[in-house]
Amino acid sequence: MPLHVTLDEVEELALNRLLAAGAEDLQARPVARSIRRAEQDGVRSHGLMYLPIYAEHLTCGKVNGRAAPRLERPSPAAVVVDAAHGFAHPAIDLGLPSLIEAAEGLGIAALTLRRSYNCGILGHHAEEIARQGLLGLCFTHAPASIAPVGGHVPVIGTNPFALAVPDGAGGARFVLDQSASVVAKSEVILRARRGEEIPLGWALDAEGQPTTDPAAALKGSMLPAGGPKGFGVGLLVEVLASALAGAVASRDASPFSGPLGGPPGTGQCFIALDPAAFAPGFVDRIAALAEAIEGQAGARLPGARRKAARQRAMTDGVEIDDDLFARLQVQ
Repeated sequence: MPLHVTLDEVEELALNRLLAAGAEDLQARPVARSIRRAEQDGVRSHGLMYLPIYAEHLTCGKVNGRAAPRLERPSPAAVVVDAAHGFAHPAIDLGLPSLIEAAEGLGIAALTLRRSYNCGILGHHAEEIARQGLLGLCFTHAPASIAPVGGHVPVIGTNPFALAVPDGAGGARFVLDQSASVVAKSEVILRARRGEEIPLGWALDAEGQPTTDPAAALKGSMLPAGGPKGFGVGLLVEVLASALAGAVASRDASPFSGPLGGPPGTGQCFIALDPAAFAPGFVDRIAALAEAIEGQAGARLPGARRKAARQRAMTDGVEIDDDLFARLQVQ
């Protein structure tokens, strides 16, 4: 039977488990907040279900729980953070204030991170930029899991990107957050753990054949959304979050699941733009665009489901599988 827990309890459980696995507070606290926000938004694959992987990677050394990220400003519009093989979250927290300051002063600025790790829900970081009145465009690559169309050897990761659009009132009007693959790889991992099949069209096996077996899919290739166009989006992310950032290429990065390989060394790229630096009336144009979408019966803005789940969770808390809850307790 599922347990009903508050968001504070989710964050406390995550923090205690990360600290017990060897992370210092600097590394553990931002990740615990990220897990809280994932549960709050109903994205369980990035919530407490992912916590055992984080703990395992701290224990085996794929993540440095004592890492101290370092920030550099090579030019007025460029912010660079070396995550030192720690979690991405504290490195992002270190870099975002400088990114926002630069974008407010120059109209546009970029932040790249290298020697980083899984950053959780990418849209959350884009949303933080939007809350400052800036347009946030974020990219993160991942260990290779998508083969080029016509091939069968993975070259790029699921490589998500996110766009958060400010509403002019200290929030985000909408957040677009999607991967280059048909579905996030974490969804396949989740079904593999549950012993459930995946829908046909999600992935190929190691021989390049369609499969509904999640274990075979994890040994093969995720399918890009929209075929060649989806692969193109993933390639764009690879250029920005890996090549531009000076991170390890997706094809050389160790997996985000399992203990093998050492630190993945992946990267991120965040771009912030100040709408006021380009043309007046941005907020009004976005409001009109949103109305044109939401005004149609059955249509919704990107991120609407997450926003609704967030409101429910803030009032009612969330449900957690009692077996998972018990496994995450610190002995």
